Amino acid sequence: MAAAWTPTSQYIERSRLRAFAMKNGCTDYAALLRWSTEDLEGFWAATERDLRISWRAPYTHVLDTSRGMPWTTWWTGGRMNYVATALRHADGSGRVAIVAETEEGTVRTLTYRELSDQVASFAAGLRSLGTKRGDRIAVFLPLTVECAVAVLAIGAIGAVFIPIFSGYGAEAIAGRLRDADAKVLICADGFYRRGKVVPMKETADEAADGAPSVDAVVVVDRVGRAYPKRGRDVLWSDVTHAGAVLDIADTSAEDPFMVIYTSGTTGKPKGAQHVHGGFPVKAAQDLAHCFDLQEGDVILWSTDIGWMMGPWLIAGGLMLGATIVLYDGTPDFPDASRMWSLVERHRVTHLGISPTAIRGLMRSGEDPVRAKDRSSLFVLGSTGEPWNPDPWWWYFRNVGESRCPIINYSGGTEISGGIVGCTTWTPIQPSSFIGPCPGMAADVVDEKGRSVRGAVGELVIRKPWPGMTRGFWRDPSTAAGRYFQTYWSRFPNTWVHGDWARIDDEGYWYIEGRSDDTLKIAGKRVGPAEVESAAVAHPAVSEAAAIGVPHEIKGEAIVVFVVPRPLHAPTDELARSVQDKIAEILGKPLRPEAVRFVTQLPKTRNAKILRRVIRGAYLGKQDLGDLSSLENPAAIDELRSLTPR
Repeated sequence: MAAAWTPTSQYIERSRLRAFAMKNGCTDYAALLRWSTEDLEGFWAATERDLRISWRAPYTHVLDTSRGMPWTTWWTGGRMNYVATALRHADGSGRVAIVAETEEGTVRTLTYRELSDQVASFAAGLRSLGTKRGDRIAVFLPLTVECAVAVLAIGAIGAVFIPIFSGYGAEAIAGRLRDADAKVLICADGFYRRGKVVPMKETADEAADGAPSVDAVVVVDRVGRAYPKRGRDVLWSDVTHAGAVLDIADTSAEDPFMVIYTSGTTGKPKGAQHVHGGFPVKAAQDLAHCFDLQEGDVILWSTDIGWMMGPWLIAGGLMLGATIVLYDGTPDFPDASRMWSLVERHRVTHLGISPTAIRGLMRSGEDPVRAKDRSSLFVLGSTGEPWNPDPWWWYFRNVGESRCPIINYSGGTEISGGIVGCTTWTPIQPSSFIGPCPGMAADVVDEKGRSVRGAVGELVIRKPWPGMTRGFWRDPSTAAGRYFQTYWSRFPNTWVHGDWARIDDEGYWYIEGRSDDTLKIAGKRVGPAEVESAAVAHPAVSEAAAIGVPHEIKGEAIVVFVVPRPLHAPTDELARSVQDKIAEILGKPLRPEAVRFVTQLPKTRNAKILRRVIRGAYLGKQDLGDLSSLENPAAIDELRSLTPR
């Protein structure tokens, strides 16, 4: 089958990955992948040189597995602070580091020199508050200039950055502050969403009240609103020390720079620990090798500082000398052209957006896209969830004009980026991945850990990589710990990620959803993404989510929750039509037991559909697990109203 996109000479000649491969004796992508996983020392040493990582003291060995693969460490003896690499372009050249646009339309631009000066000023202010190396500092901010400055300043003083999703409630924040023993909380007075002010300071106060370790709350004047003052408050403007000289802490490659909390199905969120020589290096490497981000490029990724892609964008984008665009707003406000206006206004070359966001923007049609100049676009990115073919093609044809590759990218917070991805050097098929990202020894295995092809299996990683989390905060580094039990306990020396994946006969990879979401119908295992793709192939379906429910004969039956497209009424006739479409595509044994219509699906802020929440609410469970990442709680009430009686 012919590829949907094949690299032209322009992409091949520009490809940083191809040049890197050729320099190291690899004539094609397959050879590069083999080298990257068979010679870890050679590949990663060459990669850090290609990324021009700034070292204060050189490392003696690339990696050390003496404590066992789950506790591999990297860059033995090396002294480095990732902020030194991120700010190495502060040379007076005037190169733009950050363009920040707010929902109300204010645009701020910082050169690398100006960014370095602001980081120096705020780092000095943090030190004056008594914070020191190793202290935890939480950032509860919208994606603004101050957010990026705070993240870099925390790293510069050797403290540990705790990212907090800007939409969290007080208890979700307090739980993270308590667990991390955070000393400082940085917040804003508020921010705008859909033209309305969302207060942050009061939420921050309530959270800090529940976290005795917090000594100071630093407040950014974002919207200029009045708010209650507390004795621990310090204004951002009072913390900054104008004219301070940038003093970057002497940290080792294995010193922590971030603890980022991930939400599970049950239990409290896990604090994934990341180090200076890990997450930032992996972020920069993936942006360089998969997305071909280079100096002078302009990257916009629709995200939040509380999601992995926020720190990933800041660390990776700046380490490569690109311009990062921070958008503090909603992608379709004040109208459906907003995202495309950002592309036009800032001459964006690399655009990242989730499949769910694209499905939402599709509802407004092609006109808002085509009305804006997208000629600057070179690469389209996506992550967060599996694609359905229809929105993939819409993104490819309308946004990218069928000339830009969609770099599909999937991994996780504990990975520091991608396990599988695409590149600008290799062909691309809809909704797929070319295979593992360079350096990732990924595989798809059966229940006994044996490699499988042409069938759905568990996505695993067989060798270590620099970005692997160094365990969970306050979790023992033993086989009894939650980190080991979550990822390493299933098969010897093998990371089991929790995703179902499939490799087709042509070698393309597909993610089929979370393995704990998997459906098993009359003995046949199917990923929910496959059912959902079949559902949205129906012209009346905008979005879909598939779950399994108990069935006395089949063991499990499929129920599909559908958001209809505009002008399509949710009737019994339409439900039968959707069931028929799924049966037509997947076969009669996989015909859903029922189709239920809803106005919205429960999602996280970064647009992941929470299937386990759908299943729990629909089946009437009272405890739905951790809901701190849920953006739209009203969706749960709607699902509960549909519970079978």
